[in-house]
Amino acid sequence: MAEALGWGALAASSLVIGAMLAFAHDWPKRQLGLVLAFGAGALISAVSFELVQEGIVLAGAGWTSLGLGLGAIVYYLADGAVARRFSAGRGMGGRMEGSSPGPALALGAFLDGIPEQLVLGMSVAVGPGVSVALLAAIFVSNLPEALGSASEMEKSGYSRGTIMRLWLAVAAVCVLASMVGYAAADVTSNELTAAINGFAAGALLVLLIDSMIPEAYRKGGRVAGLVTTLGFAVAAGISNVS
Repeated sequence: MAEALGWGALAASSLVIGAMLAFAHDWPKRQLGLVLAFGAGALISAVSFELVQEGIVLAGAGWTSLGLGLGAIVYYLADGAVARRFSAGRGMGGRMEGSSPGPALALGAFLDGIPEQLVLGMSVAVGPGVSVALLAAIFVSNLPEALGSASEMEKSGYSRGTIMRLWLAVAAVCVLASMVGYAAADVTSNELTAAINGFAAGALLVLLIDSMIPEAYRKGGRVAGLVTTLGFAVAAGISNVS
């Protein structure tokens, strides 16, 4: 459990680091877009090799596919609920244009982070060690979302202390999800583990298409596609040596 706590905290720490970076410098949108693109590529790799492939190895394509469908539907509905709550559009770009962009982005980061951290905890429990590729993908993809949210909240009049407390709380919940995943791995069957892997993969695929990739292209321009591919290549390489 201590191992899951440590790795979960490391992955979630990028949420707090992102908020701190927002206070340190006014980051150009292009730089944020390219970091987001790299993170998107790393997540695509994690979905492919750390979630779907592992799920199929554990219990076959049926259970993994069932989880994929459920994860996609649940994330889609939950993202819609966030959009309605804050009179915002879907995904990161839509949340920034809502009535309360900062809290909407923070709640969105919570929604995005739970499936990632849950599977991270499970990977620590069932594997010889942490999945470095999944850990890196989570860490990198969290940074621009937290940075953008903290910047928007400060512009809306929130104090830096309030912003940091909010992101610390989001990070703490994400760490808790890693611990839950670790504990669940000891009592779940291979079939349920494969379904949970699929669930996380389905949620992340909707996140990628609805939010990360469009926002990366909008901010980073045409080169975002190249950087996304590089992110995928680096994470895939790490996945096959870790």
